[in-house]
Amino acid sequence: MTIKVGVVSLGCAKNLVDSEVMLGILDKANYAITGEEDQAEVLIVNTCGFIESAKQESINTILALAEHKQTGRCKVLILAGCLAQKYRDELARELPEVDAIVGTGEVENIAGIVEAAMSGGEKVVKVDSPEYLYDHNSPRIRTTPGYSAYVKVADGCDNCCSYCVIPELRGSYRSRPLESIEAEVKSLVEQGVKEVLLIAQDTTRYGIDIYGQFKLSELVERLSQIKDLHWIRLLYCYPTHFTEELISAMAKNPKVCKYLDIPLQHCDDEILQAMNRRGKRQDILDLIARLRKAMPDIVLRTSFIVGLPGETEVKFQALLDFIAEVRFDRAGIFTYSREPGTPAAGMENQVPDEVKEERYHRAMEALMQLSWEKNQARVGQTLEVLVEGKEENGHWFGRSQGDAPDIDGKVYFDGDNPGPGSFVQVRITEAYEYDLMGEVINEPS
Repeated sequence: MTIKVGVVSLGCAKNLVDSEVMLGILDKANYAITGEEDQAEVLIVNTCGFIESAKQESINTILALAEHKQTGRCKVLILAGCLAQKYRDELARELPEVDAIVGTGEVENIAGIVEAAMSGGEKVVKVDSPEYLYDHNSPRIRTTPGYSAYVKVADGCDNCCSYCVIPELRGSYRSRPLESIEAEVKSLVEQGVKEVLLIAQDTTRYGIDIYGQFKLSELVERLSQIKDLHWIRLLYCYPTHFTEELISAMAKNPKVCKYLDIPLQHCDDEILQAMNRRGKRQDILDLIARLRKAMPDIVLRTSFIVGLPGETEVKFQALLDFIAEVRFDRAGIFTYSREPGTPAAGMENQVPDEVKEERYHRAMEALMQLSWEKNQARVGQTLEVLVEGKEENGHWFGRSQGDAPDIDGKVYFDGDNPGPGSFVQVRITEAYEYDLMGEVINEPS
């Protein structure tokens, strides 16, 4: 009888790709894949260990799913991913409900690990060097909609920001060959994918480790030659690794979304230095000016961390002023999480939790107001929209070039059954803090 396996993926899109590869490997090994947790005999949780809230979500999910070992069909519960990579011994000791602990470097071995865990006996612990990197030959079952797919161009990180544990969890930066990425995207497009989202811990660093130079611009050029690929979206771009070639490739190429996710984390030079971030405030402003000059309609998303040790009220106010000056289209705010083993954890002048929380809300309020103003300016514009589905109230919804899945808003509209995965032109008639409303002015393509 075929064993049913379910995978729960937590955290970022990079983690999701690993989960999809695990699903593909298990499917190839003749396990039956199920999305119903109460029907799975084996449950795998691919965890996030980036910050405290993500770690707590991972533990809570594990404990909740452990109930299926008492009430459902589950016989084996496996904790995989970033949390396992960092806290192998603690998790093995403190979570008797878990039958296997699997690090980020063991994705390709998941079928054998499941088999070993199913056989009973001692808890399986497989956590070694986090150097795994999938390629175009890796089996993969996508969990995203059929028209959209994430493609991980590299894994790991060499930036070593003082607050971040990613190098420990994911290893050193390592790029995939151009040919491997191109082959994967061609295969995805043959399966009906219209939008590929290129991701890495530092996407703009792509290629430097294997080619000796930044190669994201060349990758974008090569992918744009693939027939029937409609959108190429770039996420997680480190600000100091932009080349003029990349900006030019984005500006002139109609397939590249005029959208960038550039995590900046702060604007104060002293805080940036304490974070071990490259570049200074003026460098950031210069980059944004170059991007907006080349692409006046570009949508810029960023993220900021408030409450790093040493962030005074003056430095935080400087961040609020910077947000108002640059007028980002999208932004996320995170409170600093004191991660054990990071340089920032040992710094003096730690900011009290209540101060961090208060600054978070002040920054979010400023960004919400800015988002509303930006959206109001889009009333009357016509946007190309990738159709995603239909609400119960009858409105269709989708995303424009300025909206990445799961993190940005939606464009709602009325029209005749365009169908998910098609593209329509929508004239914007109303705007809200995060979403837009409009009307279709052409037939779907």
